[in-house]
Amino acid sequence: AHRGPKQPSGTTAAESQAVPPTRRAASPDLACAAAAGAGEGGGAAREGLVVPPAAAGFSEMRGERLGSWVVSYTGMSADNIKGLLLAVSSSLFIGASFIVKKKGLKKAGASGVRAGVGGYSYLLEPLWWIGLITMVVGEIANFAAYAFAPAILVTPLGALSIIISAVLARIILREKLHIFGVLGCVLCVVGSTTIVLHAPAEREIESVAEVWDLATEPGFLLYAAIVLTAAFVLIFHFVPQYGQTHIMVYIGICSLFGSLSVMSVKALGIALKLTFSGMNQLVYPQTWFFTLVVIACIVTQMNYLNKALDTFNTAVVSPIYYTMFTSLTILASVIMFKDWDRQNPTQIVTEMCGFVTILSGTFLLHKTKDMVDGMTAFPPFLTFLNILFFYLK
Repeated sequence: AHRGPKQPSGTTAAESQAVPPTRRAASPDLACAAAAGAGEGGGAAREGLVVPPAAAGFSEMRGERLGSWVVSYTGMSADNIKGLLLAVSSSLFIGASFIVKKKGLKKAGASGVRAGVGGYSYLLEPLWWIGLITMVVGEIANFAAYAFAPAILVTPLGALSIIISAVLARIILREKLHIFGVLGCVLCVVGSTTIVLHAPAEREIESVAEVWDLATEPGFLLYAAIVLTAAFVLIFHFVPQYGQTHIMVYIGICSLFGSLSVMSVKALGIALKLTFSGMNQLVYPQTWFFTLVVIACIVTQMNYLNKALDTFNTAVVSPIYYTMFTSLTILASVIMFKDWDRQNPTQIVTEMCGFVTILSGTFLLHKTKDMVDGMTAFPPFLTFLNILFFYLK
């Protein structure tokens, strides 16, 4: 049997035998302590631990891996926790606002010109304004969340608003949702959770000028040019012809402008956060430029989101808008803030799997919309056959 190295002077035999050597090497807490001690130059022996030479390296390696796991999953910074809580509360407010606004749009459309065909009678409807205020509160919470946490952590939590919208639409608006639509909602949440658990750490930024440097790099300028071109093509070419029949037209415009607005919101949030901490960022012209971009993008998003809600089923609008908005926002964040540069391939692949899961949920919600009215009267077995034939045709 291996007796281990000679115990250091000053350590009694009783102390050295208090914990068996192999147990000390295998204990996660002591392994972490041994790894930390080794990092300071002394190793486990500095603490008086008797560890076999063969086990010492394994113990230190295991301690480092365990410590890294703890930091990644349970050692969230205070800022990330604040961002997480703000993002969840934002989803609750925004999810409810979809329903209140839809209620106001329907009430206004009954006595005036509907928003879906270019009317603005909803501006005189108090219920619509209540929904707007609720959404503003949610967006303010969302705005604050981006100042504390990375976009890849904050944006996917919008999946919670899908569940809120779907449940309230069924209760308040009496809109039907197929059982596969419920499954789609669950898939959206599972995919979002996967992304959140593997999100990168927030990038350290010292001033709004640093954000401006990131926004004016060739890669992000190319992305912004493509987004604006696609959005204007949708607005001037596709909206007049397909706006009332294709849900992706309105939602595509909202999502494209949304990805740019989030990048500007994050820049503005960082500027305000630094200003409140004592480093005034309001003296920089870049802060006011980002403010103008935020206002322009949000006004455009609100206009076309109203048209989408007034024309199509809320339970379908919410998840599709969420998926496109989230995908484009994370893409913009990856390009601008180089989020994936701070991740390993495993984390990136896991995040992509989360995206696929979210897209699968959205596909179910979109496809089962047409099955709500036509298939719910069939017995379960015939319903299954109808669903099978529906997807095969």
